[in-house]
Amino acid sequence: MAALSKAKRVVVKIGSALLVDAKTGALKADWLGSLCADVAALKTRGADVVLVSSGSIALGRGVLGLPAGALSLEQSQAAAAVGQIRLARAYEQALAPLGAITAQVLVTLEDSADRRRYLNSRATLETLLSLGVVPIVNENDTVATDEIRFGDNDRLAAQVAVTIGADHLVLLSDVDGFYSGNPKDDPTATRYDVITQITPEIEAMAGDAGTGLSKGGMKTKVIAAKTATGAGCDMTITEGSRLNPLTTLIKGAASTLFTARTTPKAARKHWISSMKPQGVLVLDDGAVTALRSGKSLLAAGVTDVIGTFLRGDPVDIQGADGTHLGAGLVAYTADEARAIKGQRSDQIEPILGHPGRAALIHRDDMSL
Repeated sequence: MAALSKAKRVVVKIGSALLVDAKTGALKADWLGSLCADVAALKTRGADVVLVSSGSIALGRGVLGLPAGALSLEQSQAAAAVGQIRLARAYEQALAPLGAITAQVLVTLEDSADRRRYLNSRATLETLLSLGVVPIVNENDTVATDEIRFGDNDRLAAQVAVTIGADHLVLLSDVDGFYSGNPKDDPTATRYDVITQITPEIEAMAGDAGTGLSKGGMKTKVIAAKTATGAGCDMTITEGSRLNPLTTLIKGAASTLFTARTTPKAARKHWISSMKPQGVLVLDDGAVTALRSGKSLLAAGVTDVIGTFLRGDPVDIQGADGTHLGAGLVAYTADEARAIKGQRSDQIEPILGHPGRAALIHRDDMSL
């Protein structure tokens, strides 16, 4: 698959049924090792890789000897607490011999719904990727309740892809793509190789979950595809149980590709520009020139701060003559911005009493 082989930033979603044996509750170590070899190969050619992995509850259930079938919320949280440490260790042990450092990142739905927490999550993942780390992301099932859950890791994977500006999302599934009907029940069902637009007819074809360990069905995968493609990220569904599933996919394994409608950068800029500004930053001429050349906005270039806003809020960016230049997500509160406006970056910590971010608005959080 050319789209995956050329991708610069890849998110891979792994379901519980791929990682954990449904009968024994044991980790499928050989399969995990082959997946990690694929991840190392992607990194060798220069791609960033993030894994969104289920499996903590399934692993913990086996260790604790919990019965098959639905678990209570408390049992699920306990199983997740036991399983998360084992899941993280399994990835670490599989990737370390291949020269990859791993990190565990646990999130809840609130982390994407709250703009400041979203920015914190994004900054953490960006820093990890810049250091060559492979983040292992999972929903924090030890504290999540039904009201704040993503509900399935297809949605979570799509949200992670949007957060980090990924250009390809791979959902490793129990089917080899998107079909016109459930191929297990309908022998006439046909697989789509490429879907360029998610129409109501496509959505109507989606079914529900098929395995006892997984929560995501084709409906959630289509929802994930709408999220990902709308943010400039291609998405592929492929059968994941084969060894080396990513290499197999690149070599042409059966799959369905949902093509992006834009680029990650353009989608993010559009999202920022569409938000209602909570304040205004007025810049001097030097800062205006710097921004137009692709630089981030530093506090030294700000002459005035108008309005009341919190970190992560959208603000208007204006020139000294009131000309509208664009919008951005600000890295400081209004009071902090007023305190440091016109100051060099090395003066931020003495003024605020804590280390600050170098940019008032990072260029990636700006739409001009």
